[in-house]
Amino acid sequence: MFSKEIIVRCESGLHNRQATYFVQKANEFESSIYLQSDNRRMNAKSLLGIMSLGIVTGATVTLSAVGSDAEAAVNALEVLLSRDVD
Repeated sequence: MFSKEIIVRCESGLHNRQATYFVQKANEFESSIYLQSDNRRMNAKSLLGIMSLGIVTGATVTLSAVGSDAEAAVNALEVLLSRDVD
């Protein structure tokens, strides 16, 4: 398992379009990927699950993955949490 604590820096938080791109990117990896905010942990490949977390700018989340490409998945998704999608 590879995990990283991340501060969400994208201006829109993780809602609507940003969440859609996040889930699409997560689905590019074979690993099981999870996003945790407070006490709630959701599958990062589920749009409904991610949006239900209600993650806003400045929130601290934990991104974790299990599988052959776990580290690459977490690092790629961290980039999406640090900026808004164009």
